[in-house]
Amino acid sequence: MRLPWGEAMHIKHKFVFALALLTPAVFADCAQAQTIEQVATNISLKNGESTELGDLFFINMNCKSLLKATPEVEIMDGPPGVTAAVNAAKVVPRGYSCANPVAGGKLVISAKDVDDYSLTRLVLRINYNTVNGPRQRTWNINLALFPSN
Repeated sequence: MRLPWGEAMHIKHKFVFALALLTPAVFADCAQAQTIEQVATNISLKNGESTELGDLFFINMNCKSLLKATPEVEIMDGPPGVTAAVNAAKVVPRGYSCANPVAGGKLVISAKDVDDYSLTRLVLRINYNTVNGPRQRTWNINLALFPSN
């Protein structure tokens, strides 16, 4: 059976079908979906205690530090009596498959003068002075504070 629109229409359909199959393959490397996820860390401290929250670093794809100075921390929101500090240290960025230590720091949270139990949100801003200019990250912490026994 011969179709009324002829062979030209048949070729056009093949071209559109092939284009539809190839388009995702051509643009697959151009765009990647990104999800911004703000996961809160949960910690508890008694009056007078400190805890090390984690390592701070800023690296490139070759596991080389981009920091010009030790990262700094600011408390943007939180309860009174809670302090945050960054202790300069060499850290290993294991989550990025890096084997060697790089310049960075350890983030430490301390609580003092805690008279009553409280459960609050602590919002920290980490400031990185990098070779590419200043960078900032936010760290949300659900903090349970307990008075001394």
